[in-house]
Amino acid sequence: MAKKDPTDLSVEEKLKTLYQLQTTLSAIDEKRALRGELPLEVQDLEDEIEGLTIRIEKIKNDITEFQNAVVQKKAEINEAQASVERYKKQLDDVKNNREYDTLSKEIEFQSLEIELCNKKIREANVKIEEKNKDLQNNEELIKDRRMALEEKKNELDEIMDETRAEEDKLKERAKELELKIEPRLLASFKRIRKNARNGLGIVYVQRDACGGCFNKIPPQRQLDIKMHKKIIVCEYCGRIMIDPELAGVKTEKPVEEKPKRKRVIRKRTVKKEDDDDFVPEERLS
Repeated sequence: MAKKDPTDLSVEEKLKTLYQLQTTLSAIDEKRALRGELPLEVQDLEDEIEGLTIRIEKIKNDITEFQNAVVQKKAEINEAQASVERYKKQLDDVKNNREYDTLSKEIEFQSLEIELCNKKIREANVKIEEKNKDLQNNEELIKDRRMALEEKKNELDEIMDETRAEEDKLKERAKELELKIEPRLLASFKRIRKNARNGLGIVYVQRDACGGCFNKIPPQRQLDIKMHKKIIVCEYCGRIMIDPELAGVKTEKPVEEKPKRKRVIRKRTVKKEDDDDFVPEERLS
């Protein structure tokens, strides 16, 4: 037997199929709710660990750069010291004051270079010490976060194992139902469901009100919903409306309040000596 085209379904059949789909999707939502915030917590920890890994790598690169700078400055000091020794020896062979002044200035310049290099080395060593402390703190932090991630993943995996089989069946059921709904109606339903706070795209009438936003529905609109002649949405929240009977839901009828009976206060009368005449008590004074 050929499958019925979704566009050929009656409004009643469309509504019933939509409500079945909503029930199935809500059951999937409940399974996912069991996981709580665990998936988000796992993702946050993974993001934090990734950020810490990048930070640690940068700190290590900074330490390497400072260490290379120290090596370079030490090499410059050795060169400057060698130059100083060479210039000092040349002082013994100078023939005039001009050569002496030139060599003296070179020795002074190289000595200043040595002092400057030593200063740069001290500064670099301070930076290396700071970076090593920063590195140690971040490595301890990432170790702690990795342990927390492992715990959260184990907890999530345990819940997933318990609900995966049932959730997979529900997903298959949802796919089957979606094939029975015309694409435009399904797209509208999904859009409504996505924007709804509780994930309900179709709701039944409860106590003369919308089952999604609980705003009152006018009597004529309720009658239209019961007729199943057209798809009707709530004018307040935009959810698709369905008659409870069609949805297979038993609802309590709203209890009508009985009007309160007014209490009648009877006026007492006092009998005069003449049995035929009665005068209200309030007129006696």
